[in-house]
Amino acid sequence: MPQTLRPLIAANWKMHGGLSWTSKPSDFEAIYPSSERRHLDVLICPPATLLASMNDGVFLGGQDCHAAVSGAHTGDVSAEMLKDAGATYVIVGHSERRAGGDTDEDVHAKAEAAKRAGLIPIICVGETESQRDAGQAEHVVSEQIKASVPDIANYVIAYEPVWAIGTGKTATPDDVDEMHNAIRAQVGPDVQLLYGGSVKPANAESLLALKNVNGALIGGAGLEMESLAAIARAAPK
Repeated sequence: MPQTLRPLIAANWKMHGGLSWTSKPSDFEAIYPSSERRHLDVLICPPATLLASMNDGVFLGGQDCHAAVSGAHTGDVSAEMLKDAGATYVIVGHSERRAGGDTDEDVHAKAEAAKRAGLIPIICVGETESQRDAGQAEHVVSEQIKASVPDIANYVIAYEPVWAIGTGKTATPDDVDEMHNAIRAQVGPDVQLLYGGSVKPANAESLLALKNVNGALIGGAGLEMESLAAIARAAPK
């Protein structure tokens, strides 16, 4: 892994948590102190309702944003609002948002909005099981990157095979290595590449040891701080 790319361990809480969860960053700090993890960054993306109340200890991010700064967009949250609430990153293009109708063009616009607001977008890409079975995985992901990534300097790519999200299935290290090598060839040496797809303490070390895996985007295993810390400790130093 290039020395310039720090590992990023990102927990996406999805629609989980209430105000009692806002102390979890400090719980994480107690389990895995920042003095012991100067080699990596840890990020939690809670529901937007919790962002402004979260304790210090880790980076914070949003789970999605609208492309507009403001307007008649009931139920949506702008990148500027996330920034104001304490976010540094925002996830865009997650497979669950794409399943809800987000297109590559929408993801592109949201990533641009994130940059405009001073956030770092984590742009998610990944193939379905049928696309992988048809031998189209690399082509699908390449096309998503072409259409979803705007011309900005600072962004993160998260490869999340759709068939491995919340299913308990995990791509093999060989599968992940092959895809991340292809993505690296496309985006160049300076972009952090995260793997997301049923990452757990049991498989984190083998996945994070891969040359072009610079971190993880974690779902269920990121809800408990002991589990998140175990994954973070697996990141190479």
